[in-house]
Amino acid sequence: MSVPQTPGPTLCAIALAVLAFGCGEWLGSDGGTEPTDHQEPRNLNQIDGDGTGPTEARPEDLQIVDVAVPTPNWALAIHGGAGSANRATTDAEDYYEALREALSLGAEQLAGGEASLRVVENVVAALEDDPRFNAGRGSVFTTIGTHEMDAAIMDGRSLACGAVAAVKNVRNPIRLARRVMEDTRHVLMAGAGADNFGVVAGVRREPQAYFSTERQLERFRELRARRGASQDESGDSAATTAGDYTGNAGAPAALGGASHLATVGTVAMDRYGNLAAATSTGGTMLKRIGRVGDVPVIGAGTYANNSTAAVSCTGRGEEFIRHAVAHDVSARIEYGGLTLQEAVRQVIQEKLRPGDGGLIAVGPDGAIAMEFNTNAMFRGAADSLGRFDVGIWDEVRRGQPPSEQPEAEAPP
Repeated sequence: MSVPQTPGPTLCAIALAVLAFGCGEWLGSDGGTEPTDHQEPRNLNQIDGDGTGPTEARPEDLQIVDVAVPTPNWALAIHGGAGSANRATTDAEDYYEALREALSLGAEQLAGGEASLRVVENVVAALEDDPRFNAGRGSVFTTIGTHEMDAAIMDGRSLACGAVAAVKNVRNPIRLARRVMEDTRHVLMAGAGADNFGVVAGVRREPQAYFSTERQLERFRELRARRGASQDESGDSAATTAGDYTGNAGAPAALGGASHLATVGTVAMDRYGNLAAATSTGGTMLKRIGRVGDVPVIGAGTYANNSTAAVSCTGRGEEFIRHAVAHDVSARIEYGGLTLQEAVRQVIQEKLRPGDGGLIAVGPDGAIAMEFNTNAMFRGAADSLGRFDVGIWDEVRRGQPPSEQPEAEAPP
């Protein structure tokens, strides 16, 4: 899709016509620069009548001109999870910087003509490598102190998709999900079979220790001690009413600055009009062995269709599965005739319960929606018209795309 980012010919013609009309009224027939004693300025709200004097303009005498409104020829949104973030203790500046880095990576690639499918994969892989997020390197722990990760990717052009669940040794689960999509006839692979396929596919592998970070380990120990859950026959901790916790920011003793259902995701529209979505997560802290959330379930946590939207979700995975949230957004657009923003708002604010989570979405016209019913969602959005925003709470910090950043002055 290629849409002019500057006012089109129609808009320019209107501007010239208005300029000529206004100038002509003041210049007069002799080209003067101001009205003379015998030339009074004409009332621009009136037109000449039948000789009896000026009359008011009638609606039927006016022509309605369609003015083209610029739309982006690429668009991008990212998220780093939705949940409850405490403003007093969340290391917000650190996360704002992380969001800007990921957003800059995707914006530069889309601006350079890269395909949306490759861009969402690359941005999510970068977030998986960032220990500040609960995906890849910074993944949370299961009840027995291990890591199991999920990821999915989908191409809106063909509806091709791939996903992996409960993988333990794949450095970037999103890269393996892409290989499932392109190198197999399957959509979802899980557990040891998915890890073994990773060896065949040649993706980078890491030992379990690689995915453990001091931040998440401290949370794991503290939360497990607080819960004091009994062990069931399988060795997993029994369920409690405390809810899921995967916080990214701060210490759990004070809600960690965040009781944060952290997942990372990216949606994009490229210059060719194609949509794509990718999502990755380490799951929920102290989850049972083998638990799989919404992320790798196509239509629940991840979905893309060129005719409707690309969607990536974050929150309480079981609720997003029950309500097929990602596909529901698409269906409301396709069958209900809603706009992207209307569909997203209905699903998040009316269908789900407060505190369940949020999502990001992009439409085929480059429209971006970022909606959540928690008190925070780590997010960012950029497009070819110059948008470059990051946010955690309701307010958004606006900035400049990397290509438009003023160059730093050389040191003396």
